[in-house]
Amino acid sequence: MEESITTLLAARAQTATICPSDAARAVGDEEWRDLMEPARRAARRMVARGELQITQGGAVVDPSTAKGPIRLRRAR
Repeated sequence: MEESITTLLAARAQTATICPSDAARAVGDEEWRDLMEPARRAARRMVARGELQITQGGAVVDPSTAKGPIRLRRAR
């Protein structure tokens, strides 16, 4: 899942974001909904390593407290 997130972001502009569902769809095809939580967990691991930021409404949020829709972007 982390590789999928990295690949999707690499294919976009430096300032672009993706939804965790983009990574889940890339990995899981028709079963992508079952992969939403694994995608969010992968994003949290990447945040912990300083590779990624999780945003809501354009603002960086704490991944442990974020609820609802989130976006993923490269760390800035």
